[in-house]
Amino acid sequence: MKHIARKRFGQNFLHDKYVLDNITAAIAPQADDTLVEIGPGLGAMTEQLLKLLNTMHVVELDRDLVARLEKTFNPAKLTIHAGDALKFDFAAIPVPEGKKLRVVGNLPYNISSPLLFRLAEIAPLVQDQHFMLQKEVVERMVAEPGSKTYGRLSVMLQWRYKMSLLFIVPPTAFDPPPKVESAIVRMIPLEQRLPCDQLTLEAVVMKAFSQRRKVIRNCLAGMFTEAQIIETGIDPTMRPETVGLVQYVALANLLKPV
Repeated sequence: MKHIARKRFGQNFLHDKYVLDNITAAIAPQADDTLVEIGPGLGAMTEQLLKLLNTMHVVELDRDLVARLEKTFNPAKLTIHAGDALKFDFAAIPVPEGKKLRVVGNLPYNISSPLLFRLAEIAPLVQDQHFMLQKEVVERMVAEPGSKTYGRLSVMLQWRYKMSLLFIVPPTAFDPPPKVESAIVRMIPLEQRLPCDQLTLEAVVMKAFSQRRKVIRNCLAGMFTEAQIIETGIDPTMRPETVGLVQYVALANLLKPV
Protein backbone atom coordinates (compact mmCIF):
# COMPACT_ATOMS: atom_id res chain seq x y z
CA MET A 1 0.00 0.00 0.00
CA LYS A 2 1.35 3.43 -0.96
CA HIS A 3 2.16 5.66 2.03
CA ILE A 4 0.60 9.11 1.75
CA ALA A 5 3.09 11.79 2.81
CA ARG A 6 1.92 13.69 5.88
CA LYS A 7 2.31 17.45 5.90
CA ARG A 8 2.39 17.64 9.70
CA PHE A 9 5.55 15.54 9.66
CA GLY A 10 7.04 17.53 6.77
CA GLN A 11 7.34 14.36 4.69
CA ASN A 12 8.94 14.48 1.24
CA PHE A 13 10.40 11.13 0.24
CA LEU A 14 13.65 11.02 -1.71
CA HIS A 15 13.47 8.58 -4.63
CA ASP A 16 16.05 9.78 -7.19
CA LYS A 17 18.70 7.03 -7.57
CA TYR A 18 21.36 9.46 -8.84
CA VAL A 19 20.92 11.71 -5.79
CA LEU A 20 20.87 8.71 -3.43
CA ASP A 21 24.15 7.47 -4.94
CA ASN A 22 25.73 10.93 -4.56
CA ILE A 23 24.69 11.17 -0.91
CA THR A 24 26.01 7.69 -0.19
CA ALA A 25 29.33 8.57 -1.84
CA ALA A 26 29.55 11.76 0.25
CA ILE A 27 28.92 9.83 3.48
CA ALA A 28 31.33 7.03 2.44
CA PRO A 29 30.14 4.63 5.15
CA GLN A 30 32.53 1.96 6.45
CA ALA A 31 31.15 -1.45 7.41
CA ASP A 32 31.83 -1.07 11.13
CA ASP A 33 30.54 2.52 11.47
CA THR A 34 27.89 3.31 14.08
CA LEU A 35 25.48 5.31 11.96
CA VAL A 36 22.04 6.67 12.81
CA GLU A 37 19.60 8.01 10.24
CA ILE A 38 17.00 10.58 11.28
CA GLY A 39 13.67 10.27 9.47
CA PRO A 40 14.29 7.28 7.19
CA GLY A 41 10.82 7.61 5.67
CA LEU A 42 10.22 4.83 3.15
CA GLY A 43 13.77 3.58 3.62
CA ALA A 44 15.37 4.52 0.28
CA MET A 45 18.51 5.94 1.92
CA THR A 46 18.43 3.25 4.60
CA GLU A 47 18.56 0.52 1.94
CA GLN A 48 21.52 2.19 0.24
CA LEU A 49 23.48 2.53 3.47
CA LEU A 50 22.75 -0.98 4.73
CA LYS A 51 24.42 -2.41 1.63
CA LEU A 52 27.68 -1.00 3.03
CA LEU A 53 27.12 -1.25 6.79
CA ASN A 54 27.04 -4.22 9.15
CA THR A 55 24.24 -2.58 11.17
CA MET A 56 22.65 0.83 11.60
CA HIS A 57 20.05 2.75 13.63
CA VAL A 58 17.10 4.87 12.49
CA VAL A 59 14.83 7.28 14.38
CA GLU A 60 11.30 7.59 12.96
CA LEU A 61 8.28 9.42 14.38
CA ASP A 62 5.54 8.17 12.01
CA ARG A 63 4.21 4.88 13.42
CA ASP A 64 2.94 3.73 10.02
CA LEU A 65 6.45 4.13 8.62
CA VAL A 66 7.92 2.35 11.65
CA ALA A 67 5.67 -0.64 10.90
CA ARG A 68 6.69 -0.51 7.24
CA LEU A 69 10.39 -0.43 8.13
CA GLU A 70 9.95 -3.36 10.51
CA LYS A 71 8.49 -5.43 7.67
CA THR A 72 11.10 -4.34 5.13
CA PHE A 73 14.40 -4.68 6.97
CA ASN A 74 16.18 -7.42 8.91
CA PRO A 75 15.98 -6.55 12.64
CA ALA A 76 19.45 -8.03 13.10
CA LYS A 77 20.80 -5.28 10.80
CA LEU A 78 18.49 -2.35 11.50
CA THR A 79 17.60 -1.03 14.95
CA ILE A 80 14.45 1.11 14.74
CA HIS A 81 13.86 3.77 17.40
CA ALA A 82 10.22 4.88 17.23
CA GLY A 83 9.92 8.44 18.48
CA ASP A 84 10.63 12.13 18.08
CA ALA A 85 14.23 12.97 17.10
CA LEU A 86 13.94 16.19 19.14
CA LYS A 87 13.51 14.08 22.29
CA PHE A 88 15.69 11.10 21.36
CA ASP A 89 18.86 10.46 23.38
CA PHE A 90 21.47 10.04 20.63
CA ALA A 91 24.19 9.69 23.25
CA ALA A 92 22.53 6.43 24.39
CA ILE A 93 23.37 4.65 21.11
CA PRO A 94 26.22 2.25 21.94
CA VAL A 95 29.46 3.05 20.12
CA PRO A 96 32.63 0.89 20.24
CA GLU A 97 35.54 2.32 22.21
CA GLY A 98 37.63 4.67 20.12
CA LYS A 99 34.81 5.27 17.62
CA LYS A 100 32.23 8.04 17.25
CA LEU A 101 28.66 8.29 16.05
CA ARG A 102 27.84 9.23 12.47
CA VAL A 103 24.51 10.98 11.85
CA VAL A 104 22.60 11.38 8.58
CA GLY A 105 19.09 12.43 7.65
CA ASN A 106 16.60 14.31 5.53
CA LEU A 107 15.46 16.85 8.10
CA PRO A 108 11.97 18.40 7.89
CA TYR A 109 12.10 22.19 7.74
CA ASN A 110 9.86 22.64 10.77
CA ILE A 111 12.35 20.94 13.12
CA SER A 112 15.68 21.53 11.38
CA SER A 113 17.03 24.39 13.52
CA PRO A 114 16.01 23.02 16.95
CA LEU A 115 17.31 19.57 15.97
CA LEU A 116 20.66 20.99 14.82
CA PHE A 117 21.05 22.80 18.14
CA ARG A 118 20.09 19.66 20.06
CA LEU A 119 22.68 17.60 18.19
CA ALA A 120 25.27 20.30 18.86
CA GLU A 121 25.05 19.35 22.54
CA ILE A 122 26.60 15.94 21.76
CA ALA A 123 29.10 17.20 19.14
CA PRO A 124 32.11 15.70 21.00
CA LEU A 125 30.56 12.22 20.55
CA VAL A 126 30.00 12.66 16.80
CA GLN A 127 32.39 11.97 13.92
CA ASP A 128 30.33 13.78 11.29
CA GLN A 129 26.82 14.69 10.17
CA HIS A 130 25.38 14.70 6.66
CA PHE A 131 21.96 16.28 6.32
CA MET A 132 19.52 17.21 3.59
CA LEU A 133 17.87 20.52 4.41
CA GLN A 134 16.18 23.35 2.59
CA LYS A 135 18.87 25.10 0.56
CA GLU A 136 18.20 28.42 2.27
CA VAL A 137 18.85 26.83 5.69
CA VAL A 138 22.17 25.36 4.55
CA GLU A 139 23.13 28.73 3.06
CA ARG A 140 22.49 30.33 6.46
CA MET A 141 24.54 27.64 8.21
CA VAL A 142 27.65 28.12 6.07
CA ALA A 143 27.29 31.90 5.50
CA GLU A 144 30.31 34.16 5.97
CA PRO A 145 30.21 37.54 7.77
CA GLY A 146 28.96 40.27 5.47
CA SER A 147 26.39 38.15 3.65
CA LYS A 148 22.65 38.63 4.00
CA THR A 149 22.20 35.03 5.17
CA TYR A 150 24.77 35.28 7.99
CA GLY A 151 23.10 35.24 11.41
CA ARG A 152 22.58 33.44 14.71
CA LEU A 153 22.47 29.99 13.10
CA SER A 154 25.74 30.69 11.25
CA VAL A 155 27.62 31.85 14.36
CA MET A 156 26.42 29.19 16.79
CA LEU A 157 26.97 26.27 14.41
CA GLN A 158 30.31 27.53 13.09
CA TRP A 159 31.50 27.75 16.70
CA ARG A 160 31.09 23.95 16.91
CA TYR A 161 31.47 22.64 13.34
CA LYS A 162 33.40 22.90 10.11
CA MET A 163 30.61 22.92 7.52
CA SER A 164 30.30 22.76 3.76
CA LEU A 165 27.44 22.76 1.28
CA LEU A 166 28.12 19.69 -0.89
CA PHE A 167 25.48 19.88 -3.62
CA ILE A 168 21.94 21.02 -4.46
CA VAL A 169 19.01 18.60 -4.73
CA PRO A 170 16.10 19.60 -7.02
CA PRO A 171 12.43 19.25 -5.97
CA THR A 172 11.94 16.57 -8.65
CA ALA A 173 14.07 14.16 -6.59
CA PHE A 174 11.23 13.85 -4.06
CA ASP A 175 7.71 12.52 -3.85
CA PRO A 176 5.80 14.72 -3.33
CA PRO A 177 8.14 17.41 -4.71
CA PRO A 178 8.66 20.30 -2.25
CA LYS A 179 8.28 23.89 -3.39
CA VAL A 180 11.93 24.71 -2.70
CA GLU A 181 15.38 23.36 -3.52
CA SER A 182 17.25 21.27 -0.96
CA ALA A 183 20.96 20.92 -0.25
CA ILE A 184 23.33 18.43 1.36
CA VAL A 185 25.50 19.79 4.15
CA ARG A 186 28.49 18.12 5.79
CA MET A 187 29.12 19.03 9.44
CA ILE A 188 32.35 17.95 11.14
CA PRO A 189 32.64 18.79 14.88
CA LEU A 190 35.70 20.90 15.63
CA GLU A 191 38.36 19.15 17.69
CA GLN A 192 39.12 22.42 19.47
CA ARG A 193 36.56 25.20 19.37
CA LEU A 194 37.21 28.72 20.60
CA PRO A 195 36.99 28.72 24.43
CA CYS A 196 33.71 30.32 25.43
CA ASP A 197 30.68 29.79 27.67
CA GLN A 198 27.95 28.55 25.36
CA LEU A 199 24.98 30.18 27.10
CA THR A 200 26.75 33.53 27.21
CA LEU A 201 27.65 33.34 23.52
CA GLU A 202 24.04 32.43 22.68
CA ALA A 203 22.77 35.41 24.68
CA VAL A 204 25.16 37.85 22.96
CA VAL A 205 24.40 36.53 19.46
CA MET A 206 20.65 36.47 20.03
CA LYS A 207 20.64 40.07 21.26
CA ALA A 208 22.87 41.22 18.40
CA PHE A 209 20.72 39.68 15.65
CA SER A 210 17.39 40.64 17.19
CA GLN A 211 17.87 44.07 15.59
CA ARG A 212 20.20 43.28 12.71
CA ARG A 213 19.49 46.52 10.83
CA LYS A 214 20.94 48.58 13.66
CA VAL A 215 24.65 49.09 14.36
CA ILE A 216 26.21 46.71 16.87
CA ARG A 217 26.59 49.46 19.48
CA ASN A 218 22.82 49.94 19.58
CA CYS A 219 22.03 46.23 19.29
CA LEU A 220 24.11 45.42 22.36
CA ALA A 221 23.20 48.50 24.41
CA GLY A 222 22.63 47.52 28.03
CA MET A 223 24.87 44.47 27.65
CA PHE A 224 28.12 46.22 26.68
CA THR A 225 29.45 49.78 26.75
CA GLU A 226 30.87 51.24 23.57
CA ALA A 227 34.33 51.07 25.15
CA GLN A 228 33.95 47.33 25.75
CA ILE A 229 32.88 46.77 22.16
CA ILE A 230 35.94 48.66 20.93
CA GLU A 231 38.10 46.63 23.34
CA THR A 232 37.26 43.45 21.43
CA GLY A 233 38.36 45.00 18.14
CA ILE A 234 34.87 45.69 16.85
CA ASP A 235 33.96 49.00 15.21
CA PRO A 236 30.79 50.00 17.13
CA THR A 237 29.21 51.23 13.87
CA MET A 238 29.40 47.74 12.30
CA ARG A 239 26.18 45.86 11.74
CA PRO A 240 25.66 42.44 13.40
CA GLU A 241 26.00 40.53 10.11
CA THR A 242 29.52 41.91 9.56
CA VAL A 243 30.87 40.82 12.98
CA GLY A 244 32.79 37.54 12.84
CA LEU A 245 32.69 34.50 15.12
CA VAL A 246 36.00 35.37 16.81
CA GLN A 247 34.64 38.80 17.72
CA TYR A 248 31.37 37.41 19.11
CA VAL A 249 33.39 34.99 21.23
CA ALA A 250 35.52 37.88 22.48
CA LEU A 251 32.36 39.75 23.53
CA ALA A 252 31.00 36.68 25.34
CA ASN A 253 34.32 36.24 27.16
CA LEU A 254 34.10 39.83 28.39
CA LEU A 255 30.82 38.97 30.12
CA LYS A 256 31.94 35.56 31.39
CA PRO A 257 35.65 34.78 31.05
CA VAL A 258 36.60 31.12 30.61
